[in-house]
Amino acid sequence: MREHVLLIGGGGREHAIARSLADSEAELYACAGNKNPGIARLASAFETLETTDPEAVLEYAESVEATIAVVGPEAPLEAGVADALENAGVYAFGPNQDEARIETDKAFQRRFMRENDITGCPDFETFEDGEAACDYIDEYDGDLVIKPAGLTGGKGVKVIGDQVTPEEGKAYIRDSDYDRLVLEERLIGEEFTVQAFVANGDVRTAPAVQDHKRAYEGDEGPNTGGMGSYSDASRELPFMTAAEYEAAVDIIEETVEALEGYKGILYGQFMLTADGPKVIEFNARFGDPEAMNTLPVLETPFLEVLTAARDRDPLPELAFTNQATVCKYAVPEGYPTDPEAGAKVRVDEESAGDALLYYASVDERADGIYTTTSRSFAVVGLADTIAAAEEIAEDALGVAGDEGLHMRHDIGKADLVQRRIDHMDELHGQ
Repeated sequence: MREHVLLIGGGGREHAIARSLADSEAELYACAGNKNPGIARLASAFETLETTDPEAVLEYAESVEATIAVVGPEAPLEAGVADALENAGVYAFGPNQDEARIETDKAFQRRFMRENDITGCPDFETFEDGEAACDYIDEYDGDLVIKPAGLTGGKGVKVIGDQVTPEEGKAYIRDSDYDRLVLEERLIGEEFTVQAFVANGDVRTAPAVQDHKRAYEGDEGPNTGGMGSYSDASRELPFMTAAEYEAAVDIIEETVEALEGYKGILYGQFMLTADGPKVIEFNARFGDPEAMNTLPVLETPFLEVLTAARDRDPLPELAFTNQATVCKYAVPEGYPTDPEAGAKVRVDEESAGDALLYYASVDERADGIYTTTSRSFAVVGLADTIAAAEEIAEDALGVAGDEGLHMRHDIGKADLVQRRIDHMDELHGQ
């Protein structure tokens, strides 16, 4: 029987998932709170619904006779969508609500790591009293990272010694309405992520990716959901060794073993320090934008991974093309603090040249596609080198123009990559 795959979510990450399934034997259906035009053109049907409503998702899944569901974003996982689907007999490639706490509850995440002796856990404490957290800042010998325990879309973290002073950090805590906080040691090094496909006790990892959270070039400005990312033609990135990449994989495998029964994607965000990789956080789904680096170079059919997971077979060993990737997001002017919607998107899949185009949050009207207040679209270049992939992505941004849009043009450029290499050389030399 032909598989009916339901994709839940409507962002750039989900557009990448949809494209990875488009050439398979599966019939693809999708649902999201926003209608993504790229996904809609690949799917047999697209339903607009609230994806954090398990009953609404289940009703649609049953209406299209879904045999497998892929949960893209974290919010439906937190809402128990995977649980509802599984209870009704629809296999969900994504963790259940309890397992998803590895992402959705950062206090749980850190306590889980400590209790299971997971390698790479930084010093931390959890708080339900803001004043107690402020006292900890005063007492701690060193800089701290302030993290709300719940989901914040990557924008709620404040780093003392980088983004804020200790006094500003305490003011942030007092002015916020977060009822639970995690304070942890500030790690110094280079960030990277490794995404793992997990089911039936098997772990299959993808090449490392480096995301760029800051809004402006030179890693300046406020944190965003991610302005772009790059990967190399090898599993590791230019500033790390193969052994350091494997150390991160070991941490993911330790974590999966401790989670017992976890399925879906486990995304490890790491800081490569002078002492090796440390865990910044875990996510329970593909990264956005990292999915757009990973899935285009995945040679193993994603559908084979899904059916093996569902049928409790060993997951296939994953093959990736030996290509580098550079992903650059276009976002509305003023993003993330004061975004201005309504700019016309002037690039499409034909005019993007050799780049791949992934829509994220856009508004499709009769006369074209327009920006909303969230990230608009991403372009991805694939080539033998990071430099060549960057040129492909940059050419596509040139077609898009910058009217009403903002991009980080420096992502993937040689001087920025070299700064990462020099930084790690400096840390190793200290």
